[in-house]
Amino acid sequence: MNYEETLDYLYNSAPLFQHIGKDAYKAGLENTYLLDKYFNHPHRQFRTIHIAGTNGKGSCSHTLAAILQSAGYKTGLYTSPHLIDFRERIRVNGIPVSKEYVIDFVEKHRAFFEPLHPSFFELTTAMAFHYFAQSQVDVAIIEVGLGGRIDCTNIICPDLCVITNISFDHIQFLGNTLAKIATEKAGIIKEKTPVVIGETTPETKPIFTTRAKEVNAPIYFAEEEQLLHSSSINEKGKRIYQTTDYLNLEGELEGLCQLKNTNTLLSAIRLLKQAGYQLTESNIRKGFSQVCELTGLMGRWQKLESEPTLICDTGHNVGGISYIIEQLEHQKYERLHIVIGMVNDKDISGVLSMLPKNATYYFTKASVKRALSEKELQSLAMQSGLHGDTYPDVETAVTAAKEKANKNDFIFVGGSSFIVADLLKFHV
Repeated sequence: MNYEETLDYLYNSAPLFQHIGKDAYKAGLENTYLLDKYFNHPHRQFRTIHIAGTNGKGSCSHTLAAILQSAGYKTGLYTSPHLIDFRERIRVNGIPVSKEYVIDFVEKHRAFFEPLHPSFFELTTAMAFHYFAQSQVDVAIIEVGLGGRIDCTNIICPDLCVITNISFDHIQFLGNTLAKIATEKAGIIKEKTPVVIGETTPETKPIFTTRAKEVNAPIYFAEEEQLLHSSSINEKGKRIYQTTDYLNLEGELEGLCQLKNTNTLLSAIRLLKQAGYQLTESNIRKGFSQVCELTGLMGRWQKLESEPTLICDTGHNVGGISYIIEQLEHQKYERLHIVIGMVNDKDISGVLSMLPKNATYYFTKASVKRALSEKELQSLAMQSGLHGDTYPDVETAVTAAKEKANKNDFIFVGGSSFIVADLLKFHV
C-alpha cells in the first residue's frame, strides 16, 4: 500500500471518531493493554507529560513541547485531531512521523491488530508510543484524546499531569454536568504524581482535590498561584506577559484564551524544573515565542490574510467560543463576516446564541460525516437572530466572504476544527 491507501485502510478499518462520532468511541482499555503488551510497553522507554482538559490542551501541549525542544530534549508530541495530514498527530522535535513509517507500521502489524478491531485512536496511540520509543525520545507530551479516565493514553506514568479546564463537550460520553466531566478528566491524576489544574469552578475543584488525595498526588491550582500578572500587545502585535518568573515574556499565540493557558503553563514549568528538567529562561522564552515554528501548531487564532483580515480558530464548544467572542470584540473593522460550520454532536444552540448579531454569516459544512448541514445550521441560527446565506463547502463560503468584504473588514472562520481543517487544506 502507498500512504493514501494506508490512510484509507486506517480510516475505514478502525472506527474514526473524527469522522463518525460516537460509533467510533470504545470505552475501556482492554485493546490498549493488548497493543501495549504486543509492542513491549514502549511508553516505559521515555519520560512523559500528560495533558487533559476541555479547551487549551493543544496550545499547552505544543508550547511545552517547544520549550523542551529548545532545551535540547528530543521531544515527542502526540495530539489530536489533525487538521491537514494524519502525520500531524505524531511528531518528534516538531517533525511529523514519516509516511513510510505509517505504511510500514500497518503492513507489519495488521495481522495482530485486525482481530482486535481497535478504534482508530487506540491504533494511532499504539503507533505513536512505538514511534517515540524507536526514535529514542527523551520525553513525550501526550495529549488526552477524550476525557481521561478510560482514554487509551492513560496507561502512561508521567512526570507531570496537567488539566487545563472543564467545560461542556462530548457530554454523551463524559456526562452532562461539570462534576461528571471533571471526574472523567481527573482520572489521569496518578499516584504521587504532581498535577496542575488550570481552571476550576465550585463544582469541579472538590473533584480534583478528592482524587489527588486518594492517590497521594501533589495538586497545584494555577488560578491560586497566579504567576501571570498582566498582558499587553506590543507595537509588533505580539502578546507580552508580565509574570512572577519572567518579565516581558513574548507569546506567539495571540488569542485571549492564551492568558489562561499561559498561567497554567507557568505553574507546570516550575514543577518540571522541580522534577529535574533543565529549563533555562532562554529555553522558555524561545518556546513561547516560536511555538508554531517549532511544533507546527496551526488553527489557534491564526491570521491567514490582511486587507481584509482573515482569521481562523478551532474553538468549537461554548467554552472555546466564549473566548472567540471576546476576542472579536477587541478587533477593529468596518464589517464583520463569519464563516461557520459545526458538527452535529455539539451544543449548537448554545454556541449560536453567543454569536454577534451584527455580523454577516456564511453557513457551511465541513467534509466529515458528523457535519451539520448548512441549511439546518442556518435554520437554527435564524432562531438566534443570525442571518446569512448557505454554502455547500468551506472553500465556497470563504471565497464568497472575501468577495463581499472590503479591505477594512474582518473575516472569521470557525465553529469546528474540521471547518478550519478544510480552510487550511486549500489555503496553505
